[in-house]
Amino acid sequence: MAASPSPANPDLAALLASRRAGHGMPRAFYHDETLYAHELATVWHAGWLFAGFAFEIPNPGDFLTLEVDATPVLVLRGDDGAVRAFHNVCRHRGTQLCRAPSGHLRALVCPYHSWTYSRQGELLACHGMHDGVDKSTLGLVPLHAEVCVDLIYVSLAQSPPAFAGMRARFEAAGRPQGFDRARVAKTIEYEVDANWKLVWENNRECYHCTARHPQYVKSNFDVYEEEHASAAIRQEIAAALARTNAQWDVVGDDAAHPKGGLATFPDPDHDLWYTCNRTALAEGFATESLDGGRVAPLMGDYHAADVGVLRMRSLPNFWLHASCDHAVVTRMLPAGLRRTRMKSFWLVDHDAREGEDYDLDRLLPFWHLTNEQDWDICKWQQKGVDSIGYVPGPLSQRKEYNVDAFIRWYLKQMQTDGTAKPLARIA
Repeated sequence: MAASPSPANPDLAALLASRRAGHGMPRAFYHDETLYAHELATVWHAGWLFAGFAFEIPNPGDFLTLEVDATPVLVLRGDDGAVRAFHNVCRHRGTQLCRAPSGHLRALVCPYHSWTYSRQGELLACHGMHDGVDKSTLGLVPLHAEVCVDLIYVSLAQSPPAFAGMRARFEAAGRPQGFDRARVAKTIEYEVDANWKLVWENNRECYHCTARHPQYVKSNFDVYEEEHASAAIRQEIAAALARTNAQWDVVGDDAAHPKGGLATFPDPDHDLWYTCNRTALAEGFATESLDGGRVAPLMGDYHAADVGVLRMRSLPNFWLHASCDHAVVTRMLPAGLRRTRMKSFWLVDHDAREGEDYDLDRLLPFWHLTNEQDWDICKWQQKGVDSIGYVPGPLSQRKEYNVDAFIRWYLKQMQTDGTAKPLARIA
């Protein structure tokens, strides 16, 4: 996601330059419509977006949909087995084709005038049109799609950023989790009454965790930056690492984050918008559950519980926490200036059966509770930053280094002219 020249709009350029180094973003960053439109072009329409899982659409004709603000997207398993993505709009007069969040189709038939498309995206029939219509030029507009450890990514850009680096990193760290042998046990959708940037800022620090996440802090060491932790806490971290080091050999030491505090992410100086790391869990926690006990059978290649937590993230819309027995994946999508749609997926091994191998009342609460706590924080922060009395204060160098990194990454993406070109028509 490399940056380009400054935006052509001088008012927008001045706004972007108004952020004071080491501080939060000014009030207008959370309620300016012009800036939000520029974000859609330079962040959401320019990078890679997590859409869902390949195992959700195993058969030709299976599909899932998502909406990036006002842009509906269709992800479809083609007849050749490939995962494809398209703009989810008819080439006739723009009607949205698939309205369901997921399903199966034999062909794509527009509900307005019955234009019909194949599962490869070609226009098959447009009854009632005059002779001479060249159907070969009126296929669905394709989007870039990639699959990496069964995660489906799409890009609305004509020339998206290189995907190979993230693929290599995610496959190396994520393969032992067995995402290709997983299934969705439960999904929960949330509507957050806050700008999407506030949600990411909240995600990138644990300054608030002791006060707002009493359950979460019992299991993780995120609130303890090692250089500031007490001798007793450092000993606890060392003991947790000793328990998990043998199991980390399965996944590779390069993924380890062998200390307290949050791993550094993102890295705007090196254009790194994705990351993976593993963290140890506190004594008594085999997994991220309320009581620390396992809540489902082991996933993937794991033969023991002491693997800690695999964390994967990619900007602008994906993060994941995966324990030995389950994974929780969160997808973010903008739904307006002050609204963000979140969807969390709870994954278990594909052979695990509800009521026999796991119960939702034990699987869900840890992250569902944490999610609701965070969304409430973001809602009330949005109300505060909308106030004419809001002036951003300094960020904590100890606790909010990742918030600063996120802001710098965001500003770097925004330093473009905002021109977005549509992809070429389907061949």
